[in-house]
Amino acid sequence: MKKTINLPHDDASCGWYAALPEQPACTRLKGEQRADYAVIGAGFAGLAAARRLAEHHPEARILLVDAQRVAYGASGRNSGFVIDLPHKFALEHPDPSHKQRLLALNRAAIAQLQGLIQRHSIDCQWSHAGKYQGAVGPRGLAYLDHFEKLMQDLGEPFQRVERDELSRMVGSDHYSGAIYTPGCYLMQPAALVTGLGRSLPRNVELLEESPIQRLERDSQGGWILHGNHGRIRTPQLLLGTSIFTQEFGYLRNRLLPVMTFASWTRPLNDAEMEAYGGQLDWGLTPADHAGTTVRMTQDRRLIIRNTYKHVPKYGKSSSDAMRASVREDHRNAFLARFPQLANVPFSHTWGGVYAISRNFTNFFGELAQGVHASACDNGVGAAWGTISGTLLADLAVGADSAQLRDIQAVTGMPALNPPEPFLGLGVRSRIRLAAWNSRSEL
Repeated sequence: MKKTINLPHDDASCGWYAALPEQPACTRLKGEQRADYAVIGAGFAGLAAARRLAEHHPEARILLVDAQRVAYGASGRNSGFVIDLPHKFALEHPDPSHKQRLLALNRAAIAQLQGLIQRHSIDCQWSHAGKYQGAVGPRGLAYLDHFEKLMQDLGEPFQRVERDELSRMVGSDHYSGAIYTPGCYLMQPAALVTGLGRSLPRNVELLEESPIQRLERDSQGGWILHGNHGRIRTPQLLLGTSIFTQEFGYLRNRLLPVMTFASWTRPLNDAEMEAYGGQLDWGLTPADHAGTTVRMTQDRRLIIRNTYKHVPKYGKSSSDAMRASVREDHRNAFLARFPQLANVPFSHTWGGVYAISRNFTNFFGELAQGVHASACDNGVGAAWGTISGTLLADLAVGADSAQLRDIQAVTGMPALNPPEPFLGLGVRSRIRLAAWNSRSEL
C-alpha cells in the first residue's frame, strides 16, 4: 500500500503529561530492523499486546513503535477512570450474557493493571475509589433512574446518594443526586502509561517518536513498516492504533474520530482546600452522557471535562482558538459547581482523539493475513484497551482461552459511515443537538 499516513498531532498542553517528571531520552527507529512481531501504537492496547507476546515467546524480538512519546497520545489524555461496568449503550444490550462478558473482561483488565502496578511499583495515583454518576436537574435525574434500573437488571451493587451526602464528598451542592458504583478505579493516566512502558519485558524494544509512514507487503507475505529513518520487516503485525487504523487502509469509513476536552486547576492550597470543603480522590461522570465529567485528584487538582468535536483531521482539526473557547465553557461549568473557588485558575486545557462507531461496536480480530487489530473503544479505553490488547496477542499466536472466546462474542464490525459531506454534517448536527438537550447538565 502506497498511501501516506496522516499522523497524530496532539496539542502540547495535556496536564497529565506536564505533571510527569522529566522523561528520559527515547530510542527511535533507525536503519533496517527485523522483528518476529511488530506492534504499532504504544497506548493501552499496544502495550498490553507487546507484553503478552513477550510472555508467550520470551526469545522473540518484539518491536513496539509509536509516532509520539508514550502517554503523549490518547491513553495519557483521558480523565483517569478505569471502569468495570459496560458502557451506557452496552448496558442496554438485550442479551444479559453479553453484558456479563463485558463486565468480566473489564474486571480482568483492572486486575491485570493492578498486578502490574504493584509488581513494578508504578506511581500513578491508583485508587479503588469507585465512581459517582451525577445528575443536576430533571433530565439528569431521569437518566439516573434509568441507570438504577439497569444496575438492578445486571445484579450489580450500587448506592443512591442524595444531595447533602454528595455535597460533602464533592464540595459542591450543584448536583441533585448520584448513583455510586464501587468497581471503578482512578489513576493518573500519563503516569500509568509511562510506567507500563518502562516495565516492558526485556525482549520488547520500545521505539518512540518513530512514525510509520507506510506499510508494504514483502515477497514472502510479511510486512515492511516504513519510517522516516528506518524500516522494520516482520511476518506478524499488530495494530493498537485506534482511530489511526483507517490510515493504514483498514476499517475505512467505519470509524468516527471524536475529540473531547478537559481542563484542570493547579493544586489547591490549604486555604482553597478549606473553602472547597470536599474530599480528595473521587470521580463523577454525568448521568446524561453529554454532560460534564468532574474529578478531584489525590494531588488536589479539580478536572472538568466536556465538549465533543468531530475531528476528521484528528489533532490538526483542533487549534488554540478552539481550546480557548472550550476553556471558557469549562470555566463556566467549574464556576457553577465551585463558586467558592472562583479565584483558582486552570493551568492546562487539552484534547484527546478517540474512535467511536455508529453501531457502538468494537473491532477485534484479524484484518488480513499477518495483521491483527483492536480498534474503536467507543470512549472506554483504559480497561478495554488493556484486555483487548492482551487477547489480541493470544489470537495472533493461536492461544485459545475462555476470555478470547468472550471478546470474540462481544465484538464485531463497526458500521459503515455515510460519505462526506453528509457524515460531517450529520455528526456535527448530532453533537450540537446533544449539547443543547444536555445544557442543563453541563
